[in-house]
Amino acid sequence: MPTNPVALITGGSRGLGRALAGALADGGWRVVVDGRDAARLAEAVRARPSLVAVAGDVTDPAHRRALVDAATGLGRLDLVVANASDLGPSPLPALAVAPLDAVRTAYETNVLAPLALAQLTLPALRASGGTWLAVSSDAAVEAYPGWGVYGPTKAALDHLTAVLGAEEPAIRAYAVDPGDMLTEMHQRAFPGEDISDRPRPELVAPAILRLLETRPPSGRYRAAVLASAAALAEAAR
Repeated sequence: MPTNPVALITGGSRGLGRALAGALADGGWRVVVDGRDAARLAEAVRARPSLVAVAGDVTDPAHRRALVDAATGLGRLDLVVANASDLGPSPLPALAVAPLDAVRTAYETNVLAPLALAQLTLPALRASGGTWLAVSSDAAVEAYPGWGVYGPTKAALDHLTAVLGAEEPAIRAYAVDPGDMLTEMHQRAFPGEDISDRPRPELVAPAILRLLETRPPSGRYRAAVLASAAALAEAAR
């Protein structure tokens, strides 16, 4: 008898990671989530007791190993979502004055940790014909002043994911740009500004679920385009 699919989501204590974990859990998935703030992660799990929490920092090799062990210990692994991200300093600095220690931290979190996680999870994803999904940003492809710490890390993550898709035909590898959202990280990018007009992550998660359901070829996708395609498909019924 087939078991329910299993997902591993980094940065699952808040924002898009939490919204996506909840949506998958509601759909019958078994979901392992992590987060650096143990208290917030515990609160997220209390809201959805079916989630499995592993607190820690994704840049820590021992934590990554524990995270993967928790997921594969459920019997299989069908989806890995590299969602945990580091924005860098706030307010966003120009490249001319960007602190290099902060730049290193952003690359460690946004590029090196996802690569290390991919290396650990690829055997299980190959076995299940599963999906690798990296959460990207429009800052990966657009040159916005002040976004020179964060944006290039997401560009690197996009390309890493594209290469993964070319090298691993047994899986799907997606980079997904969710668009602007009403999250704490986005607020840090715009300190003191009102960002209440941005959509909540819970409104973005369904577009990503559609991507997982339809499983198009590996590549880079925008949540707004996926949502529009879903709306057109629904209208055509």
